[in-house]
This record gives sequence, C-alpha cells and structure tokens, in this order.
Amino acid sequence: MGIRVLVRLWLAVWLSVAGTAPVLAQAVVPPADETLDEAAPKQTLEDILARQRGEDVAREPVHDPSAVGNATEMGAILGTRGAASDTAVWEALRFGTADVTVSAGGDPARVLMQDAGMWWRGFREGPLSYWGGMSLLATLGLLAVFFLLRGRIRISHGKAGVTITRFNAVERFGHWLLAGSFILLGLTGLITLFGRKGLIPWMGKDAYATLAAGSKWIHNNVSWAFILGLVLVFVFWVIHNLPSRHDLVWFAKGGGIVGKAHPPARKFNAGQKIVFWAVIILGASVAASGLSLLFPFQLPMFAKTFVLLNDIGAPGWVGLEPLPTRLSPHEEMQFAQLWHSMVAFAMMVVILAHIYIGTIGMEGAYDAMGSGEVDLNWAKEHHSLWVEEVEAKSKTAPGGAAPAE
Repeated sequence: MGIRVLVRLWLAVWLSVAGTAPVLAQAVVPPADETLDEAAPKQTLEDILARQRGEDVAREPVHDPSAVGNATEMGAILGTRGAASDTAVWEALRFGTADVTVSAGGDPARVLMQDAGMWWRGFREGPLSYWGGMSLLATLGLLAVFFLLRGRIRISHGKAGVTITRFNAVERFGHWLLAGSFILLGLTGLITLFGRKGLIPWMGKDAYATLAAGSKWIHNNVSWAFILGLVLVFVFWVIHNLPSRHDLVWFAKGGGIVGKAHPPARKFNAGQKIVFWAVIILGASVAASGLSLLFPFQLPMFAKTFVLLNDIGAPGWVGLEPLPTRLSPHEEMQFAQLWHSMVAFAMMVVILAHIYIGTIGMEGAYDAMGSGEVDLNWAKEHHSLWVEEVEAKSKTAPGGAAPAE
C-alpha cells in the first residue's frame, strides 16, 4: 500500500512538471523577432569583481526596444522579481534609455540609475584634486624661487615724495569686490573639494560638517558679489586693456621684471592686460558654470556645447570620439562641476601671480589699490606714457592743477 502511494505521488509530480515546462519555456524565451543581441555587452561576474577591485571596466549603453516587452511578459508570469532581473531592463535604466514615467519631478526624477556618477567621482577625487592641488603648490613654489633670485623690484630712483592718482574710489571698490569675493569663493571651494581627505582626519566629521555647510552657504551667496565685481571691472577698464603696439615693446624688454630697463606703457602694461583678460574670460566661465550648478535643471550648458563642438569636428582635432550630446540633468551637473573647478584652479594660478606682483614682488605697487595714490617715480618707471597723458590733461585743464601730493 505504501509503495502504491509513493508511485502515485511521484507520477503526479512528474506530470505536473512536464505539463508546465512548455509554458515556462514559452514565457522566458523571447520571440524570434525580439531576441536580444548576444554581441551587446552585458554585466558579468567578471565585470562586477573588476569594479570592486577599482579597475576601469568600460561599457556602452545597450539600446534594446524589446526590453520593456520582455519584462512585461515575464512579470505576468514570474512577478516583479522576474521583471527586475531582466538584463536588458537594467541596461536601459542604467544608461538612461528606458521609457520611465513619473507623476512628479520632471526629467530629473526619471533618472533611476546614473552610471556616469562613478566616472565623475573618480575624476573629481583623482586627476582633478591631484593636478589642481599641484598647480597651486607649483605656482607658490615658483614665486618663492623667483623672489629669492630676483628679490623685490625697487623704484630705481627712489620715491619722489609726490603722488599721482591712479585709481579712484569707485574703481578700487570694483577691484576689491571682485578680489574679496574671489578669495572667499576659492577658500570655500577648496574646503569642499579637499575637506574629506584633508580636514576630516584633522578636525573630525562633526566639525567638518559644520564647516562644509557654512562654506556652501558662503560660496553660493558670495557668487553674486563676484559676478557684480566682474562686470564693474570690465566696464571700468576694458578700454584701457585693448592691445596696442606698445605691448610688443613691453614683451621685448621682459616687462622690466627681468633686467633693469622699464619699457613704456599706458595705464595698463602688456602683463596687466594678460591678467585682465584672463580674469574676465576665466571669471565669466566660472560664473556661467556656477549659475548652471545653482540652477542645474533650468540652465543646462554642456549638451548644447557638445553639439556645437561635434559639428565643427573639435573632438577629432585631439584624437577623441564625438562628445555625448544626450545628457541627463545629473550628468549636466557633473560636467558643470568639473569644468567649474578646473577653470577656478586656472584662475587661482593667475591671481596668485597677480597678488605677488601687487604686494611683496614690487615696491609701490600696492598703493595703486590701497590708497589709489602712487609715487610719481614709480608711475614714470612702469607707466610713463600714462603719466604723460595725465600731465598733459592737467596742464590743459582749467587752473592747470598739478598731480596730488
């Protein structure tokens, strides 16, 4: 009796499996016209292990229009677990090709997986931090060596004891608004970039969290003062920073920094013109990328820029493939953050050199932005053509006023 029961039970199980097997096979295997591309890259165990070891495993997005249909069929039989296991669905979600519908949030909410975030994080913590930090240290080192070799540039004939007005109060306000805001932005930006590795081990996570939150607030709000200062400086001095033939003479004589000769110059010499245009161009780029970060979903910059660069073939000039033109809002933010940081590092290098010349590097230079009054001998040595213009205007003005003392 027991044997008969076991035989009947075994036959029942066998028949049930045999009867359902064709159904399962039909549900799992896609139709012939919807077979997945076997040549397309798939996520493998080797890929996962390589990523865990920190190796770079490059993969491209897989465009498979049948993914949603396959997931639907599988979901009807296997439930949500089977649909979520579909490789093609994960590929579509990962690379932003899936048709995702959300009830609120717009385009940002449709991004469920953001693969480029790993590349952004690696570049930010690797090449960007390393080369950015090295550029600042190298600049400080070169300026220190130059100071030891050249020393402070003195006024050749000593101070005259008579001053001439170089910049008025409004001009100095624009300069210090730009300079002060940039220093705050630079410091808070460096705290944000290097804080995790450089400050947390020293001050702890809680203290750094407070510092980072304050730095972010300062960075976001002081940016408006920086933009205003940039506009003021451009309006005040753009007319004086246009190229002229005297710039060639200035370069030929090394700007008076190398050697003892002081080439003639107007209100701004060729070196100052380079600093001016570097600040204006780099500052405008920093401001634009900063606005894109403040309003990431309203002011995307890079997809449209990449289209223009691809149209003129710019990537091919340096041996690169065409740049991506379909970017998620999060990718736009990542490109904007990297560009913002790289341009800011370049601007900091220029400003460090400018600060050196305007303070310890040259006698009498700081007075131009300190009191606005510079020694007459200093002005004649570094801006002789400008002094001649001022004196000529002074003689023709009513009363013939002399330079201020």
